[in-house]
Amino acid sequence: MNRDQITRRLNVILPLAIIDAILLVPLVLHRLADLDVPVFPIGMTHGLLFIALVSLCAKGALDGLWSWWFPIATVLTGGPPGSIVGDIVIRRSLRA
Repeated sequence: MNRDQITRRLNVILPLAIIDAILLVPLVLHRLADLDVPVFPIGMTHGLLFIALVSLCAKGALDGLWSWWFPIATVLTGGPPGSIVGDIVIRRSLRA
């Protein structure tokens, strides 16, 4: 397992997950509080980022950089939460 390769991949995943999390907030608020937001462009961007996150996490698992729990957590949590928590867990394991 190459630490640099893992770190480089996580350095791509984490910013995408943060951006996706920021986009998810107005979508959830729109749904729960009927907030007037432009749902289509935000939702479309969130969907594309979700696909990118799942793809990057799955590619890392296929490359043997981490196990399959990471892409599964990303899918089950709707993208950002699983990706951010997975990033934290993997980075901590690299320090150990």
